[in-house]
Amino acid sequence: MNSTAYPHIQIKDGTPTIDGTRLKVMHLVIEQRSGLTPQQMQEAHPFLTLAQIYSALAYYYDNREEIDQEIARRASLNEQIALDSEKSPAQQKLRRLKNRSM
Repeated sequence: MNSTAYPHIQIKDGTPTIDGTRLKVMHLVIEQRSGLTPQQMQEAHPFLTLAQIYSALAYYYDNREEIDQEIARRASLNEQIALDSEKSPAQQKLRRLKNRSM
């Protein structure tokens, strides 16, 4: 675990994370993009302080390109996993069974 110049932010396995938690900075960024305010984020994560949330957002704005790339990479990976699961034999069998029952 590496310290950063930002209070409350640590680098764990190469990923900026809120100190003392497993919550990644990018998760708060995604929540902010969906319209949540820092106060609403705190309500959703009562174990966080507003100082931790604002520190995470400050870290993001100073490292925006890197975090945006990681968010995009993970979204692409999730999309590929969803597509692969649709092609799985088990998923196809479930789809056939469901269509028969209709």
